[in-house]
Amino acid sequence: MESTIVLATNNSNKVREMRELLSQYGKVQVKSLSDFGPMPEAVEDGETFEENAYKKALHYAKVLGLPCLADDSGLCVDALDGRPGVYSARYAGEHGDDAQNCAKVLHEMENQENRAAHFTCVLSLAVPSGPALTWEGRCEGEILREKRGNSGFGYDPLFFYPNFGKTFAEVPLSQKNTISHRGKALQEFAAEFPKVEAWLRQRMDELKPPKPDHSEFEHNDWSQERMVK
Repeated sequence: MESTIVLATNNSNKVREMRELLSQYGKVQVKSLSDFGPMPEAVEDGETFEENAYKKALHYAKVLGLPCLADDSGLCVDALDGRPGVYSARYAGEHGDDAQNCAKVLHEMENQENRAAHFTCVLSLAVPSGPALTWEGRCEGEILREKRGNSGFGYDPLFFYPNFGKTFAEVPLSQKNTISHRGKALQEFAAEFPKVEAWLRQRMDELKPPKPDHSEFEHNDWSQERMVK
């Protein structure tokens, strides 16, 4: 039996990545939001990564009637009390303005000696009725005093990973994905997928309407005649 999972994204690269991760488990159909028509966007107003990931996953699971996998991630800086955190994508005010977001973090870190930081990613897999499973990945590093590297996105040019001796923006994406917060969460999800698939089948079966009960008609001559015909 083929399983279907919808990724709460329009990013074709993320879909391809998930298909490759799950290819070893046989027939798993991975879809993105692009495979469906227009639909209302999820509201991500949670106070934690887990809340936002779940809100997004449940929203699209209910809209589509299918299991949905969503993620939320961001940068947490120790000296900034965990900021930018869930506001990472819009820390400077404009959603997705990487340059301004990095500039704000650098400004707030000017006089800070403690440069410790980590990226966090939470995956949430929800079914339309509400239950969900979650996975979390985390990657420890430091915030530099200036940007380095031209690859990556977001805060990658600021995030120095000691084991590489480079920032995330100075290494190939394939190398970054082996140790990144999102890569770790995805690897945990893929490793547990046989159990996840069994859980999904059980949860989705609960949503199916019960088979009609015809027992009350078993002794009615007229119903038997109609069924024979």
